[in-house]
Amino acid sequence: MAHIKAESYGLAISDAEAAIRIDPTYIKAYYRRGSANFALGKYRLALRDFKAVCKLQPSDRDARTKLKECEKAVKQLAFASAIESSDDQCVSATVDPSQMVVEDAYDGPRLGDDGVMTDEFVEGMLERFRDQRLVHKKYVLQILLGAKALLQAEGSLVDLKIPETDADGDADKAHYTVCGDVHGQFYDLLHIFEINGLPSAANPYVFNGDFVDRGSFSVEVVTSLFALKLRHPGGVHLNRGNHETKNMTKIYGFEGEVRHKYDATVLALFHECFCFLPLAACIESKVFVTHGGLSSDDGVVLDDVRAIDRDREPPDAGLMCDLLWSDPQANEGRSPSKRGVGLSFGPDVTRSFLAKNDLRLVIRSHEVRDSGYELEHGGDLITVFSAPNYCDAMGNKGAFVHLHRDLDPKFTTFDAVPHPPVRPMAYASSPFGL
Repeated sequence: MAHIKAESYGLAISDAEAAIRIDPTYIKAYYRRGSANFALGKYRLALRDFKAVCKLQPSDRDARTKLKECEKAVKQLAFASAIESSDDQCVSATVDPSQMVVEDAYDGPRLGDDGVMTDEFVEGMLERFRDQRLVHKKYVLQILLGAKALLQAEGSLVDLKIPETDADGDADKAHYTVCGDVHGQFYDLLHIFEINGLPSAANPYVFNGDFVDRGSFSVEVVTSLFALKLRHPGGVHLNRGNHETKNMTKIYGFEGEVRHKYDATVLALFHECFCFLPLAACIESKVFVTHGGLSSDDGVVLDDVRAIDRDREPPDAGLMCDLLWSDPQANEGRSPSKRGVGLSFGPDVTRSFLAKNDLRLVIRSHEVRDSGYELEHGGDLITVFSAPNYCDAMGNKGAFVHLHRDLDPKFTTFDAVPHPPVRPMAYASSPFGL
């Protein structure tokens, strides 16, 4: 149970399986394994475990509630798969925002029917979101359709160059900014922009995944990033995180938030966009940026990342999964992941990957760090995390990384800023206490 609370679902499953080997009638082991499998989106395995609990203890009401939730999730998964296999048409092909009427009472920023993004709209939208007000659904659909087209045109690995000068025309200060997880903490995202400036071609950013879930302003975060991407295609680069997936958003709040603030059509379009998010970026052919970590295969080269067909929900294993889910470890070699997905990889794996691909540095995110960042694997790898006081509970700082032309990383740390009294996970609906 401690591993589950720490979200080390792989360790929880390992413990439970050891207990079941010792005593096949030990109810708690099935219960804990089922809870961990549910958290990983492995609903059929969770269903198996809660069937075992209910068979061993038919009067357990809590177990029966969880069994019903597992049955519901399995049915929804089967229904979604049936729809996808029988209908190749995406939601994006069926919506036409130009036919939508914006009511006269709407007093927010407006876009033309051509969807061309403007500074005026972006600034108005950010202020409207700051005031806890939404932009009209028509404009959200325009943003999502435009973002999908841009992302679809990019590769699974995006090659980036540091601009010639910064926003003030200074060549010595030109840089890229790499941000880690934001996790729906919109007011902290605004604080990053206050510290570091809004994105532009001369002030480019890489946001390294996990824009959504946990924090209850995920719609505002990801809509803002997509709008900024439309306004400055060369100034905003967005890598996919493990939370930009259907399984994670169903459990950790984003799905419920979108349904509450908009509807199922908007949710489906978000997921279409997520499937085209690149999986990694490479800055100046020397710095590899990906959300999770490195692969279980020693032979991976950058062209293997470029060749990934990313237009899908991530598989449970393989390179795409590893990039989204893996974590560094202090020991040499590779180990099973504490999460139950991906792997843990040691300093030797990082060194080998850098040498094979003529790289200097790996930057990844995916994990909280007390200082907002940490140099690991002898400085060959950096973890950066940009959600301070994560979930209003962790007390950590946030951070972002500057990479100038010499590619020596410079770090900026920051504290959390106040936000409206909406608790994290306010829109999550899981009965498992995750």
